[in-house]
This record gives sequence, structure tokens and C-alpha cells, in this order.
Amino acid sequence: MANHFTPDELAQELGTGTRDLIQFCVKEGIPIYKGKIDRSLLMAVMKARGAELPKVQTRRPQSAKV
Repeated sequence: MANHFTPDELAQELGTGTRDLIQFCVKEGIPIYKGKIDRSLLMAVMKARGAELPKVQTRRPQSAKV
């Protein structure tokens, strides 16, 4: 089973922005090797620090006005 994912894949899975995820990894010293992040290491660091990444606000489509 794969454990290394791109920042885009992990951000989508966690419901956060790619930029926020990358900033967290840099701040916490989590390596991004060949454009991939080790998910188990990321989760272990987040759990140990009690950290949560900001959630992305989803926009609801506006209803068409008639």
C-alpha cells in the first residue's frame, strides 16, 4: 500500500489547502522528497503536536435566478 503522496493528494484528503500543508511540513521539518510526503510521518507529527490544519471552505453553488 502506498504511503507517499503528493501535497495536492494529502491536502485534498485532509480537507485543507496545499499551501497550508506544505507550510506545516516545512515548519515541522517533515521532508518532501521528490515531491511526495510520507503520510504516516505527517500524521504522527500532527498527533504528537496536537496540530490541525485549517479547513478549506467549500463554496455552495449559487442558485440560478429566474
